[in-house]
Amino acid sequence: MANSDGGKPRVKDYMTREVVTVSPDETVADVARRIAENEGHSGFPVCTGRYVQGIITARDLLLAEDEDPVFKVMNEDLIVAHPEMDITDAARVILRSGIQKLPVVDDAGHLVGIISNADVVRSQIERATPGKVDKLVQTLKNIHEVDMRQVRRTVSLDDLTPTQGTVYTDELEGRSYELQNGLAEPLVVIDNGGSRLLLADGHHRVKAAHRLGIDEMDAYVIVLKEAVKLGMAETARKGDLDGINDISVVDYSHHPLIETTTRLQTDHD
Repeated sequence: MANSDGGKPRVKDYMTREVVTVSPDETVADVARRIAENEGHSGFPVCTGRYVQGIITARDLLLAEDEDPVFKVMNEDLIVAHPEMDITDAARVILRSGIQKLPVVDDAGHLVGIISNADVVRSQIERATPGKVDKLVQTLKNIHEVDMRQVRRTVSLDDLTPTQGTVYTDELEGRSYELQNGLAEPLVVIDNGGSRLLLADGHHRVKAAHRLGIDEMDAYVIVLKEAVKLGMAETARKGDLDGINDISVVDYSHHPLIETTTRLQTDHD
C-alpha cells in the first residue's frame, strides 16, 4: 500500500476505518452479547456519537452486574493514536503497552479508525522501500548536485554530530539487545569535509551503544566530494546538538501524536 502523502507510511494508511463501538448508556449484558456475536472482538471503544470516552473489554465485564451501564465499568484512560502518526511509532506503542488494538482519533477526539497489531505487521510486509543509503545518496545528489562516494568503515561515536534530538526509551531496549548480540545495523553518516560526521540514521543505536560503553560502530559513510550546506547540519545547529549526550530520551507515551482519553476529555471540558 502506498502512503497517501508519498512519504513515510502513516497510521491512516493501514487503520480499519469501520469500527464497531458501544454507547456509554448500554448495559454490561448488551456488551457481553455483542462480544459473543462479533468474532474477533474482545472489546469495543465507548463513544458518544464519534467522540471517544473510553474502552470496555471482556475483562471489565467479569465482576460487573448485567444491568450495570457501560460508563460505570469502562476504562477511561485509554491510549489512542492520531491518523498522522508514523506506523512505526504505532507499532512501538502496541508492542510496549501490550495493547492489541489502538483506537485512532482526530484532533477533536473523534474516532476515525482502529489500528491493530495485525495491521502493523501487514504494513511492514507490504513496505518495499529502497536501501537507506541509496535513498539518501540520491536525495543529496538531487538537492545539491554534488558527487559523492560510499565507504564502509568503523567510526568513533565521539566524532558524530546528531541530527535528531529525541529517542524513545523502549526502542533503546531493543537496540541494546541487538548490540549485545551482534545484530545491529550499520549507522549511516555523512562526511561533509569537516572534522565531524553527521549522523543521518542510527540515533537509537548510538545512544544505546553510548550507554553500553561502546566507543566505535560500523557505518556506511557517504563522503561528499565538496562541502555543501546541508539541512541536517542546520537542524543540528538549531537544536544545539553537538554530541550523543545532547540526544534526549523520552518514554513512548510522550510522543506528540499519542493521547489518552483522559487528557482528551480534559482538553475539551
